[in-house]
Amino acid sequence: MFSTIQPSMRRFGLRFSQPLSRFSTSPGLATSKQTVGLHLQQTGGNEPKESGSCATQGQETGKSIVSPKHWAENWSPDELKERSQDHVMATWGPAKPFRNVPMITHGEGCYLYDTEGNKYLDWTSQAICTNLGYDVPPSVLRAVNKQLALLPMLYGGLGNSEIRIRLASLLSELLPGDITGFLFPSGGSEANEAAVRMARRFTGRAKVINHYRSYHGGSAHSLMATGDFRRGFIEGGGAPGGFVKTMNPTDSYLFSFGATDEERTSKSLGFLEEQILCEGPTSIAAVMFESVIGSGGVHLAPKGYMEGVRALCDKYGILMICDEVMVGFGRTGKMWGFQNYDIIPDIVTSAKGLTGAYLPLSMVAVRSHIKEYFESTPLGWGATFHAHPVSLAAGYECLKFVLENDLVGRAKRVIEPVIREQFDRLVAKYDSVACGRALGAFGALDLVDPRTGAPVQGFDGSNCSHPEAVAAFKASLMQNGLYGFVRPPMFHCAPALVIQREELEDGFQRAERALDVFDRAFKV
Repeated sequence: MFSTIQPSMRRFGLRFSQPLSRFSTSPGLATSKQTVGLHLQQTGGNEPKESGSCATQGQETGKSIVSPKHWAENWSPDELKERSQDHVMATWGPAKPFRNVPMITHGEGCYLYDTEGNKYLDWTSQAICTNLGYDVPPSVLRAVNKQLALLPMLYGGLGNSEIRIRLASLLSELLPGDITGFLFPSGGSEANEAAVRMARRFTGRAKVINHYRSYHGGSAHSLMATGDFRRGFIEGGGAPGGFVKTMNPTDSYLFSFGATDEERTSKSLGFLEEQILCEGPTSIAAVMFESVIGSGGVHLAPKGYMEGVRALCDKYGILMICDEVMVGFGRTGKMWGFQNYDIIPDIVTSAKGLTGAYLPLSMVAVRSHIKEYFESTPLGWGATFHAHPVSLAAGYECLKFVLENDLVGRAKRVIEPVIREQFDRLVAKYDSVACGRALGAFGALDLVDPRTGAPVQGFDGSNCSHPEAVAAFKASLMQNGLYGFVRPPMFHCAPALVIQREELEDGFQRAERALDVFDRAFKV
């Protein structure tokens, strides 16, 4: 057996220091298996195995243990539907509605295509992440293929790599001030987890202050940092503590800090400082805010607010963390969302736009004094796929593509004016559309019940005043070939940074047809 297996093992780079027979006949191995009650059978082919034993399910090896369908180039639509029903789970919501979503086959430009031949304009870059659309730049493809051939994986704690150094160096040039140290987790939730861990270890404090109207991720700590309704999925027994919520300075339909930006800024900062004093300044490690509120409705903080938060952090020795997972890398018409203010955060997290979502990668960036602290103090955070070299290669080339084509400036010059113009028109036309906000290639409309003027659905996802109207609106968007997430009472517009003006205007025509359906539903 050894003589027939060894050549193929060598072909795949496997080497053995002893014959394989020693592994299969080791008395110690047999004894240990018998001790835990694993009785292997001498069976061949597809003979039935003894049930109720872990070992009986893994006795055979090789491709014969799975369906030959996995080597077929295509599966039929019926087969896909059946296997999806049997095995595929959904995230966040119940899985049953997920069974009716389109089966997407491919993407081109800013469009997605399904198995029925339908073509959809991607209106929100999926989850505000496919910033470069679906035509992967050739430079990115070459870099990924090269990295796969040279070094497809390197555990971050075992060695360094050129691509890790290159990407960190490029990011240090793109970030202002002394933000010079970088971690590379796999996603935004993981980046925010790492940022919280670092802040707590650096300060020796436990509490983190977040806004109510916020989303920071789906992992344990990032979800507890979140202020919106999804926090309810983890609150209760076993949820991590230390997170304190504060009011957003922006208006809601039920509460306002004042009639002007100046008044809202002054009162909200006074509220925040009072909260810091009540919690105890020496107990607070960080304030972690989204630079621009994302899924909560694209809200830019009123003038002076973020600068005031920075001053409070300096006053009480608190770190300022800016969550840029959605808006980093050009979404708002600036490279970083926090550049819409006159601040430099202590820690910045970002993800989605870093690789255009072609591969999973995120970033935690810290100022030099924090980086220096962890030169001699354990960070206390890590992950197997941290600084994955293939993802780093994709991120490096995607960023160069963004810079070479000035997609950040394009978001401000080309995309924002169209969104603003169209938002103004839709607000004027429909009683069910209250107002719109746009910043770069990031915008949101507020959907209201025209009978009351109140949001059609609560911020916590409850109390929808007209579920049929919302359902009809969502269905009409899909029927009109407009693909994206709708989270009432907000309707987002966040196209790829490469979208053409005529494509964007066409998207608004599709959205208008769906808003016709939504508006009429209240008049029946």
